[in-house]
Amino acid sequence: MHSQSQRVRNITETLLSDNWYLLKKYRFELLRRDGSWQEQTREAYDRGNGAVILLYNKPKNSVVLTRQFRFPAFINGHQGFLIEAAAGLLDNLSPEARIISEVEEETGFCVSQMEKVFEAYMSPGSVTEKLYFFIAEYKDRDRSGDGGGIADEGEDIEVLEWPFAQALSAIKSGEIMDGKTIMLLQYLALNGVLSQE
Repeated sequence: MHSQSQRVRNITETLLSDNWYLLKKYRFELLRRDGSWQEQTREAYDRGNGAVILLYNKPKNSVVLTRQFRFPAFINGHQGFLIEAAAGLLDNLSPEARIISEVEEETGFCVSQMEKVFEAYMSPGSVTEKLYFFIAEYKDRDRSGDGGGIADEGEDIEVLEWPFAQALSAIKSGEIMDGKTIMLLQYLALNGVLSQE
């Protein structure tokens, strides 16, 4: 029996675009379960890996979220302003180091203690990106600035502090449609970190 990594052979790649990140076309052979090799072609978009963090406050039973414009969502029928947990690409930093600076840039909160809860591929059919998921407790005194992101990078981020129940309700209503954010909100609910009332 072949190991999973031995089921792929003869990989060739063609660069289609490196305008923003890398888009490549791959041709390879995959060993099917019936023992035959099948040639396949796929395109994969490589934008690097990322990290996401959801800030929560137990006494206030609240979470800190962001709202920013996402053009790909806009051209797929959304009004474009998505409510999300703070996130960013790693840019050759460790997930822990990157998310500490990212959450301060986006939300204005400075956190030092955080908990990694899981890793996940968010769109494995076409994007190579793996996300590292974190949660961290915040206190009002942890706010060092207004957040909002980096204007030169086109960021114009609104910071939201919502009751946890409102955030969960926003998933059901469709007000929150961002996958990584839904996953972290549901993690807090499933693990009883905050009250759902």
